[in-house]
Amino acid sequence: MTPAAHKHLSKRDKIMRLLIRTHGKCDLVPELRRSPFQSLVMAIAHQQLNGKAANTILGRFKKLFPGRKFPRAEDLAGVTDEQIRACGFSYNKIKSIRDIAEKTLSGVIPTSREIVKLSDDEIVARLTEVRGVGRWTVEMLLIFQLGRLDVLPVDDFGVRSGFRHAYKKREMPSPKELLAFGERWKPHRTTAAWFLWCAADAKKKK
Repeated sequence: MTPAAHKHLSKRDKIMRLLIRTHGKCDLVPELRRSPFQSLVMAIAHQQLNGKAANTILGRFKKLFPGRKFPRAEDLAGVTDEQIRACGFSYNKIKSIRDIAEKTLSGVIPTSREIVKLSDDEIVARLTEVRGVGRWTVEMLLIFQLGRLDVLPVDDFGVRSGFRHAYKKREMPSPKELLAFGERWKPHRTTAAWFLWCAADAKKKK
């Protein structure tokens, strides 16, 4: 994230200015080499699981496809649901993974080359057509894969919790309240979200 983001947030919001002083510069580095297919499969794996458990399941899954760092959508046709289930995926998640593969092959899910040309809203509209993929999942892809600068995931527990602690609110903000408040952070809401995550983590450590 750029110095311009820090400058803008510091100017528009004194609490953000304090968070920037406390936590230093935003060092969020997007994973630009991941395809949308890979990102979505990994997101499904992580749903309702801690990172270690999800990564173990993904490790087993990748072993089903020797010779590849990560399978392509067309490779899924060569394995059965039972093989994927043996990796640790639930049947609901298997249905989602199959849908991700199908919609990748049909073009609903864009390629790496195509997705960079789409707006945030277009990407949300396309990817939320996939079974098991909601707006939050797509927002994580926008931030951590594509490095989009103006994403505020207002449904994220960490972002809302960080806001509550940093702004000394008695209650969690609703997504609608946070969205309205975040207007002042445009066009650098991704960096603002990162600092709210920092605030939430700092509170946990205390």
